[in-house]
Order: sequence, then C-alpha cells, then structure tokens
Amino acid sequence: MKRAKEAWLKFLATRVVGLAVDASLIAIAYFAAVALRFDFHEPRALGGWRTVALLYVNVCVVYLLALIASGCYRLPWRRTNAAVLPRYLGATFAAAVVLTLMRRYLPQVTLAHFRPPYSITAMSFFLVSAGVVAVRLLWRFWWQARAKVEDLIERQVKQFDGAVARRFLAGKTVMVTGAGGSIGSEIVRQVAAAGAAKVLMVERGENALYEIDRKMKMEKGAGDGRRCLPLMIDINERAKIERVFAEHRPEVVLHAAAYKHVPMVEANPEEGWRNNTEATRQLAELAARYGVRRFVMISTDKAVNPVSVMGQTKLAAENAVMARNLAASAAPHDMTSTSFCAVRFGNVLGSSGSVVPLFREQIARGGPVTVTHPEMKRYFMTVSEAVSLVLQAASRDERAIYTLDMGEPIRVLDLAENMIVQAGYRPYVDIPIVFSGIRPGEKLFEEIDVSEKSCYKTDMAKIYITKRNAKENK
Repeated sequence: MKRAKEAWLKFLATRVVGLAVDASLIAIAYFAAVALRFDFHEPRALGGWRTVALLYVNVCVVYLLALIASGCYRLPWRRTNAAVLPRYLGATFAAAVVLTLMRRYLPQVTLAHFRPPYSITAMSFFLVSAGVVAVRLLWRFWWQARAKVEDLIERQVKQFDGAVARRFLAGKTVMVTGAGGSIGSEIVRQVAAAGAAKVLMVERGENALYEIDRKMKMEKGAGDGRRCLPLMIDINERAKIERVFAEHRPEVVLHAAAYKHVPMVEANPEEGWRNNTEATRQLAELAARYGVRRFVMISTDKAVNPVSVMGQTKLAAENAVMARNLAASAAPHDMTSTSFCAVRFGNVLGSSGSVVPLFREQIARGGPVTVTHPEMKRYFMTVSEAVSLVLQAASRDERAIYTLDMGEPIRVLDLAENMIVQAGYRPYVDIPIVFSGIRPGEKLFEEIDVSEKSCYKTDMAKIYITKRNAKENK
C-alpha cells in the first residue's frame, strides 16, 4: 500500500533526524565534561583538542549503537513516559560501561583516542542521560500542548456570535430531549448559559441524565434545582411527556433525542422508526397543542436522498415536523401557532457512537484501526460549533429545514491517521490500519450541499435554508 510505504519512509527519515539530535546532545555533554574536567583550559594531558575530537567520535558511536541496540529509536518521542525511561537509561549506562572497559583494557598509546578518561566517561553518562531524556520529554509536552481534537478536522474551528440566540432564549422555558447525549448535553449547557429561565432536561438513560445533571450543578447558577430539571422520561411515553408540557409549558423545544448509529438502526428498523419518526411526530403534536413557540428538530445529512433505514426515519421525521407548519400557513396572521423547523448537519467530532471514540479505543489497544473504505468521506463539526449554529437557527423565524455549512468533507482514512499521530504513534508502523468494507446502509460520500442549486443563503454565516425536492418529500 502506498500510504504504508510512505509511512515507513517517513519513519526512517525521522530516525535519521533522531540520530542527528542525539549526536548533537552527546557532543554537548562530552565537550561539557571535558571543559569541566580541565577547568575550561586546553586538555593537554589528553593530547590536545585533536585527540579530544577523535575521542568524541568514539564516544558518540558507542552511545548511538547502545541506543539502537536497546530499541530506543523505535520509541516515538511523543509517548515518552516513566515506563520507557529505563530503556533510555539502560542504553546510556551500557555505553558508559563499554567506554570504561575500553579505558581499562585498550593500549594506552596506540589507541589513546579510543580511551576517554574515567572522570569524563562518568560525567558524560549523567549529562547524556539527562539530555536524551529531557529532549524527549520536552517534545512530548510541546506536542500535547498543541494537539487538540479540533485539529482532526483540518480546518479552523469557527467561533459564532451567539448574541441573537441569547436574546431569543433569555428568560424562556426550554425543553431539551436527549439531554444526556453528546449534542443534547451541549445544548443544555449553551441554553443555560444563554439565560434560559428553566431548562427541562428530558433523557431516558439514567447514567446520561445523572452526568448532565451533575455537570450543570457545577455550573454557576445553573443547578440550583429550579433552572435545570432532570426528567427521566422516554419521549415515546405520551402520557408522561404530555404531563411535562402541561406542567411546565415550554416555549422552546430542542429535539435531539434519536437513534443515530446507522448499522444499529439498519438491524432494528422497527425500533428506529418508533423512536426517530413516531416519537418526533408525537412530540411535534404535543408542542402544537400546548402552544410551544419554536420547535427545532435535530436532523442529519443522512436524510438527504437516504439509503439507510436511519436516514429514512429522519427524513420521515422531518416531513412530519414540516407538515405541522401547513396548519399555521392556513392562518398566517395567527402569531400564537408553533413554528417548526429542522436542522441538518453531519458528524459531530467525538460524539457517542461516532467513529472518533471507536478509533481512540482501537488505538489504545494497539490497533488495528478499522476504516470501512479508503475513499470514504464525511462532514465533521465540533459539538460546540454544531450546537451554536442550531441555537442560531432556532432563533430565526423561517418554518424550514436548515442545512449547516460544514466545510469540506474529510476522508475517514485521513482522520484515522491523524488520530494515530495525535496519540503519539505512527500509522502503519506502530498502529496498523485495515479496511473492513462498507456496512449496510452506509454511503461512500454524504450529500450535504449548500450551493444555490440546493439551498437559499440566510443572513447568518454557515446557515442555509434547504430547497426541498420531490424525492425527499416522498
């Protein structure tokens, strides 16, 4: 494979650089030891600087051979830790022993340039050991300081002005379904930060609800028992969810609860339809009945010309939500009717069930990392980007399906390679990558399109209104 060959060539090149760096460290340590030994004067007892230079060549070769023999050059610097330090120290100690034996047993006159004094060998050992370890640790700390999960999407993370969303949400009662999920929990956080009077955190999973409740209680002013309410409810249970509408009268509903894993929904289509489509239809009906001002459904790029069951359930859910606007359009002057919309975007970097946590787990096990196809591409956003745009879309007036501009799609293979590198390993060298084949319901490329052919541009950056076609409305 071309990429594997390139990875090995890069590995060899970095090893050459590593040898050069270590040779420089050994030179600094050795000449520092000589200078200290002879009080920074010319070492005439060793035969002058010429002999000192020849001695350095011998010392350098011995140290480098010891590091090579110990396998130190197969260790990535980015993963230098306490577990690998004994290997480096063992190599430098072995080199010092060899140099000591050379001083003891080699002829004094004919091979003087192979026999560094004991004192210089001892000092060099401590200085070389400190230098070799320190450089690697500094490299690791520098790498960790600059490595961010956002770097994986190979573009600058967008920062959005949330003033419009804050004005819209401030003082309102907001219901968030799927509040314990990756998207839902970030929605809860940002809605509370925007000044919502009350946040109804609807989540059926006990652990997920516990985590978001705990985190919100740590937020200043958010978890006082009145602003963020944890409600352990399955949105499919109509009676229970209706009681929430009746009691709390939410003004905004942000509907993030859904099954999102394509292979799982493909294997369980009836449950996917029940949870993604029917529950959304029921929630939208209740929102209209109880006078919700704005209902926002979190949708997906997989609803565009869907080939998977999951995509079909989300498209059907979109249609159910948009159908609720028909009644309002019949009475355009009725400002009390609920405004329904949906927001489409692609993969959220690091969300539960996505490829990023899977790759992390595989890397932690030492591989292999499994990629379905070498040419598969996906759109990625950070969770904060996605939620910021969702809340901006929620603050708008259009009863429409919004599409978020997610930039250029990223090849999943590139993502896997970047994650391996970010973890401190070398793809194909330390961690193998294998191709498992496209799974049922998966596309090679998703079809988000924000061109004039597919969307209308809004006055908000990165937010577009989808032109719905006949195929999607079926």
